[in-house]
Amino acid sequence: MENAAKGRKAVIEEQAKLRRERAAEKLRENLARRKQQTRARRSGQADETNGLPAAKMDES
Repeated sequence: MENAAKGRKAVIEEQAKLRRERAAEKLRENLARRKQQTRARRSGQADETNGLPAAKMDES
């Protein structure tokens, strides 16, 4: 019983560690993207973002 509880706790801790690592990576990506956008605005260049445009309007 005690070993099973320790095993489950280890699994939960490992999952939490992986979740924190993924969150940290996403935060680093977001920061890099925001810095790139700021630099592009300062230099007057077009913002080359990936993904869907934030302000896309329906043209109908």
